[in-house]
Amino acid sequence: MIPRALIFDVDGTLAETEEAHRHAFNDSFGAFGLTWHWDRDLYRVLLKTTGGKERMREYAANHLHIDPAEIPVVEIHKHKTARYGELIAKGNVPLRPGIAELLVDAARQGLRLAIATTTNLPNVDRLIRATTGHPAADMFEVIAAGDMVGAKKPAPDVYNLALEGLGLLPSDCLAIEDSRNGLKAARAAGIPCLVCPSAYTDQDDFSAATVKISDFRQVASVKMLTRLLLPA
Repeated sequence: MIPRALIFDVDGTLAETEEAHRHAFNDSFGAFGLTWHWDRDLYRVLLKTTGGKERMREYAANHLHIDPAEIPVVEIHKHKTARYGELIAKGNVPLRPGIAELLVDAARQGLRLAIATTTNLPNVDRLIRATTGHPAADMFEVIAAGDMVGAKKPAPDVYNLALEGLGLLPSDCLAIEDSRNGLKAARAAGIPCLVCPSAYTDQDDFSAATVKISDFRQVASVKMLTRLLLPA
């Protein structure tokens, strides 16, 4: 297949952002007087639940066995989003190797670019501005974010929204993901999916992927991507 559009996930795919998210959560817990602390091993487990507010509720209910309604989840998440923005703005979270080159070459070759992510729109824009110096809307024709849909990944809602914005068939597109939940969401929308695991998802099952790679430098141009997608 030769796609007409590339639809990118954000966290873990465009950049290894999850450590910044984890630190922002922990900082926010402290700000609200909670003794919660999510270390890397725990966070790997919690990432199986998509969405920050959903993740906090999952942790409260199934790890601490307390009623999530007792926790000011929405307020904590607002604080966490602001703290994450501060961490990203410092410029310490670069795009994954190969991503910048692929974005530039894809635009040059006339491929349309979109985003389908569980994170919210402000987080998307903060990351793109910090890593490229441009607003996200200048680089991506369509941005489908988690705060725009009723159900987050592995539901296909954000991918369906991206397809609607692009006006393309699922077979015209290629989803680019790093997680099993993202892969399941893309496939549920009928979109072929390339997966490149990230630091927190390298143990996931990606057997349903159209193609799996270990490094985005393997597809740092449209020519390299096409060669990988076409049958030998």
